[in-house]
Amino acid sequence: MKIRRRRRYQPIEPDEILIDAANLPKFDTNRLEGRIEQPMTHRVFSGFLLVAGLMFSIAIFQLTKLQIVDASRLEARAEANHLHETIIIAERGLITDRNSVPIALNDPNEEKGFAFRKYPLQEMVAHLIGYVSYPKKDPNGFWYETGIEGVVGLERVLNDIIGGTNGVEIQEATAIGEVVSGSVIHQAQSGEEVALSIDADIQRELFTAIQSRAIGGSFRGGSGVIMDIHTGEVIALVSYPSFNPEVLASGGPKETIEEYLRNPNAPFLDRAISGLYTPGSVVKPFVALAALEEGIIDPQKQILSTGSISIPNPYNPQLPTVFRDWKAHGWVDMRQAIAVSSDVYFYVIGGGFEDQQGLGISTIEKYFRAFGFEEETRIPLSGEEKGVIPNPAWKAKTFDGERWFLGNTFHTSIGQYGFQVTPIQLARATAGLANGSFLVEPTVLKDSQGKKEALDIKPENVRIIHEGMRLAVTEGTAAALAIPGVSVAAKTGTAEVGAQKEFINSLVVGFFPYENPQYAFAVVMERAPAGTPYGAPAVMQTLLEWMKVERPSMLGLSSD
Repeated sequence: MKIRRRRRYQPIEPDEILIDAANLPKFDTNRLEGRIEQPMTHRVFSGFLLVAGLMFSIAIFQLTKLQIVDASRLEARAEANHLHETIIIAERGLITDRNSVPIALNDPNEEKGFAFRKYPLQEMVAHLIGYVSYPKKDPNGFWYETGIEGVVGLERVLNDIIGGTNGVEIQEATAIGEVVSGSVIHQAQSGEEVALSIDADIQRELFTAIQSRAIGGSFRGGSGVIMDIHTGEVIALVSYPSFNPEVLASGGPKETIEEYLRNPNAPFLDRAISGLYTPGSVVKPFVALAALEEGIIDPQKQILSTGSISIPNPYNPQLPTVFRDWKAHGWVDMRQAIAVSSDVYFYVIGGGFEDQQGLGISTIEKYFRAFGFEEETRIPLSGEEKGVIPNPAWKAKTFDGERWFLGNTFHTSIGQYGFQVTPIQLARATAGLANGSFLVEPTVLKDSQGKKEALDIKPENVRIIHEGMRLAVTEGTAAALAIPGVSVAAKTGTAEVGAQKEFINSLVVGFFPYENPQYAFAVVMERAPAGTPYGAPAVMQTLLEWMKVERPSMLGLSSD
């Protein structure tokens, strides 16, 4: 049976070709309509395979590098990305007074990540305690200062003891920073607590008394020291004007800091250890002791003060040099001379006059140095000044080779001329005079003992000086301290300052109880108009009246 196959293609007629040529269907030739597709060449396939092979090779290389070559490094990096190390800022140790009253304590602040330092007495202890610098972060939140560091004062001196040791905490976080767990690797260790020899209440009362007298008497400032004459423990150490240590620690308000900087009365000066003052008559007991030790005068011998003495002028005999007393005292012996503060008496025993031998400047200087003048007391605070004891070498250096005159010895004998001391030096020297045996190094730590230096002086001579200083309270220039029931020995001083002597410094030193000395004191009120009637003695009077009620045992009184 014969099967006919259907033809697959139809023959193309000539007229159909002519129809295509005329583009009768109206194809859009710009879009390639009516064109016959051409097959891709083998080069296209070869190029595609080449590119695909290259990309596959790169992928294999990178996988090998990630999984084998860099595996350890990337694993550590990934771990670090979700494990964060956080510093735990250690709290500083507390600073308390001798009665466990906080003077410097901590106020935790979770937002900041550390505790702020607080000072309950604020400006009353600023120079003594100082202030701190807080930890700091950069703009990305990373600590670049990780400790609370003491800047000045005891905060700096005791930093290694009260600073503490920071801790470390590891926290695990998600990719978006959410903390999911954490553990402390190193616990923060708080600093040790330190008890000072300071009595916070006495510090407050002395500061308030100095502040009140400075404002009321137009004094530029003032300072005061009270210390144990046996151990050297400092019970109060005051400097006014002062500053708020919390303001300096936090760095603001800026207006307050700018006000401190503009203050002409120098609130940043620690007057108790860095202030240098002409001592005036408070050095007379030391000159009197030197005269007794050297045997140049009997304490019963009287010297006449008519208000001045005159020394012949070698350059013009017709114009003698006159050295004036602050008033005419008449005939006075040593005890009375201390009590009424006779300048003439101390001119005479210091430099000599007529038939009375004088100590001379070299001997005067020797005794002043024995009591610690022109040297640091070594109290553990920075910035202590040494002061000046005038002598021929000092004068020649200071005044372009000028020689020393008798009048210079006279003035040095009453604490004038170029004499300069600090309040802490006065307190230490007075403590040595009170105990009569040794010079003790001041300390600010409770129940600590300052280093002692023996004083080679006779007890009977010390007793005469004590009697003269007690007489100054009962009958003389320190009568402001004659408080009923309180037994104090003291010596006042008024030093003229200024180009025209238009200002004064007012000073008082002393010890108590008189019968059994335990504490020495020194108060200096700085630069008031000449003639200002109430100064350092008024400050000490206020404090002693407060102590009579609040600290009677320190005055040798019963607490009943």
